[in-house]
Amino acid sequence: MSDRSRRLGTRRSKRTDPQTGRGPTVLIDTFGRVATDLRVSLTDRCNLRCTYCMPEEGLQWLAKPDLLTDDEIVRLIRIAVTDLGVTEVRFTGGEPLLRPGLVGIVERCAALEPRPRMSLTTNGIGLKRTATALKAAGLDRVNVSLDTLRPDVFKTLTRRDRHRDVLDGMAAARDAGLVPVKVNAVLMPGLNDDEAPDLLAWAIEEGYELRFIEQMPLDAQHGWKRDGMITAGDILESLRTRFTLTPEGADERGSAPAERWVVDGGPHTVGVIASVTRPFCRACDRTRLTADGQVRTCLFATEETDLRAALRSDAGDAEVAEIWKKAMWGKKAGSGLDDPSFLQPDRPMSAIGG
Repeated sequence: MSDRSRRLGTRRSKRTDPQTGRGPTVLIDTFGRVATDLRVSLTDRCNLRCTYCMPEEGLQWLAKPDLLTDDEIVRLIRIAVTDLGVTEVRFTGGEPLLRPGLVGIVERCAALEPRPRMSLTTNGIGLKRTATALKAAGLDRVNVSLDTLRPDVFKTLTRRDRHRDVLDGMAAARDAGLVPVKVNAVLMPGLNDDEAPDLLAWAIEEGYELRFIEQMPLDAQHGWKRDGMITAGDILESLRTRFTLTPEGADERGSAPAERWVVDGGPHTVGVIASVTRPFCRACDRTRLTADGQVRTCLFATEETDLRAALRSDAGDAEVAEIWKKAMWGKKAGSGLDDPSFLQPDRPMSAIGG
């Protein structure tokens, strides 16, 4: 690697043009990790008020002029895909289905060459009316957040009576072909911490892929406590009261955040994302873009790099790409979550994007 490449966080791709000997640059950091997975937050707004995410009254939302426009989002995704080696795009929020131009953004990104794989993380409330259109636009699959099978517990956790809407949305996504439908569940002490086996049995019956996620310190209230969370170990212990779990091989996991177990000999699996107790930073391949155009190298980063300002000052694609590469070059070795002195970032999850 040349001194300039090392300084800017680039390296040659193995796929080079036989005429020029050149290949696309990539988003590499000083530890050799290459970011090929882009998480794009489309809004910080949400139509739920989950207790582990935000207060009941909501938050001070970003002003519309601060948000990236549809054209700016598509341009940044195009730069990431065509110039920086990104192969997968995940649309997040807040709640991304609240973005009016979502279907159009997906359709325009599906037309990129090379075409990225595209997915969406959602609370599922709006999927019943949008799943068919999103599939037609080019979306590949969805992740839906659902923490409980009990409507009363859902209302307590989210402060909204929308449990049926989420279930209907998931079914609509499955029927539209947005598969596999992955279900993300967070277990909270005293509320739904006894539901792990029931959730897995239900997911298997419905044909969904279930993944449990340790509660992370990204709530707006900064009320997260390490000693009060349900850990991956707790989740697995609960699941084993009803199921036989066999670890899936490390080769199958790759850079995926979820450790997966084969359930009762297969073919079904269950995943656990142990961000706190078993961080997976060494294999991280993500770069993140907030709804107001900031690059974040990690969910728990305390620094951001402004791409919106570059876009609005008429910077060319090459200049924007250089800014992005420099940001990723400075990515830290880990999130610091496993350090007792960890400090929670100022931005909550809804403002960062999952």
